[in-house]
Order: sequence, then structure tokens, then C-alpha cells
Amino acid sequence: MDKLQISSYLMFIISVTGIAYGLLFNPANWVVYGISIIFIPSGILSFGLIVMKKGPKEAEEDKTREPFIGY
Repeated sequence: MDKLQISSYLMFIISVTGIAYGLLFNPANWVVYGISIIFIPSGILSFGLIVMKKGPKEAEEDKTREPFIGY
């Protein structure tokens, strides 16, 4: 696995943990605002990077079969 995929999974796990903490333990309002400002967008970004990294299996096969011939 490359660095981008590892950091994406790590960011996703941290953001889900932070969001779960805000939901389950009922911290102060300013902590909930901080969690929503930081962890929700970073969770969405990391999930998008994870999905983009995987890609469909057919696209990977097409990339390996067809050589790049230029524009």
C-alpha cells in the first residue's frame, strides 16, 4: 500500500472516532463545533480518496492491456 492510501485510511478512522466521540459522550458545545468543523470534512475527503484509489476492476484491466498512445 502506498502512503496516500495509508494516510487516507488513518484519516478516515480518526474522523469516524472523533464523530462517534461527539455523538456518544456529549462533550461541551465548543468541542462539538470543533469536531464538526474538522472531522466531518476530513472524513468525507478521506473516504473520497479511498474510493478513488480503488476504482473499478475493469478500468485497471484496460489500463494494463492498452498502451498509452498519446493525445
